[in-house]
Amino acid sequence: MKVDGTHRRSLWPADGRDALFVIDQRRLPHECVVARLEDLAAVDAAICQMTVRGAPLIGATAAYGVALQMNADAGDAALDLALQRLAATRPTAVNLRWALERQAARLRPLAPAVRADAAWDEADAIADADVAVNRALGAHGLALLRTLQRQHAGRRLNLLTHCNAGWLATVDWGTALAPVYLAQAAGLDLHLWVDETRPRNQGASLTAWELGQQGVAHTLVADNAGGHLMQRGLVDAVIVGCDRVSARGDVANKIGTYLKALAARDNGVPFWVAMPLSTLDRRVSDGLRDIPIEQRDAREVTHLGGRGADGVVVEVQLAPDGTSALNPAFDVTPARLVDALITERGVVPATAEAIAALTRAAPGPADDG
Repeated sequence: MKVDGTHRRSLWPADGRDALFVIDQRRLPHECVVARLEDLAAVDAAICQMTVRGAPLIGATAAYGVALQMNADAGDAALDLALQRLAATRPTAVNLRWALERQAARLRPLAPAVRADAAWDEADAIADADVAVNRALGAHGLALLRTLQRQHAGRRLNLLTHCNAGWLATVDWGTALAPVYLAQAAGLDLHLWVDETRPRNQGASLTAWELGQQGVAHTLVADNAGGHLMQRGLVDAVIVGCDRVSARGDVANKIGTYLKALAARDNGVPFWVAMPLSTLDRRVSDGLRDIPIEQRDAREVTHLGGRGADGVVVEVQLAPDGTSALNPAFDVTPARLVDALITERGVVPATAEAIAALTRAAPGPADDG
């Protein structure tokens, strides 16, 4: 996608395969800064501290983290350490485990002397596949938007999205926003309501930024405004990404997604989930019970960062001294509230039968394990 008119990916390896470059998402939207990650510790910190975030991007970044470790030490113990350390960085997004399992399967049978090159090749393949998958997913989502446009002929489509599921959350294109970008290219007239997505405000800082870079019409709204907009007939569909989807179609996504799904169902608004099959976890049947929910620092709730009038980014305290806060990063939307799963292989209902048929038809990474 575009940054100041220039096409960029969200991450790319150094020419000498001795570092990984990533866009530091903590610095957006006020400045676009590229960070250079040179070893396993730097990649670990980048994922934990959300320099990079978004399920597909976390997986690709971790794959490159393994490659960097293989540069330093390609022995069995070092490989196991890299896999274990990176797997512990973020517990909810299943793409992380999927990418690490791909690296493990590729590298363990090899002699240490050839592991580094193989690890870089595998990481590149994971990154390139992510781009292709999201492009294909976007094309299937575009078909849904074309149908929606025919139903509302003569006026602009209004979509609502939560968190950031655009190209910043992937290697390129995005998941929930891939259909939007393809719709823009196809000339569809659409507008996005962008949830702020407290407490880290990924909608306000990231989605609004990248939509602005692409020239897509959008309006930022408070998280609690979505139901009101739906009641007023101002939302034609809700489209979100996901971090893990159970075998029966329960969807783990950024905290607040479940409430949007409830409001959508109450108001007859389609609720769509953009789901690369790498986010499908067939080992989990009951998503409400078995998907682990990351608990983050309470300070993200009690404090807020932003740019002051002097242009300096500062942190301010919102809550009284001593206030305790709970900060679950994700919630789980039951499959019964999801109207469609948009995948790279087509659009299916959120049912165990439909998901199983989709993966049986063309076995792929989501079938591992």
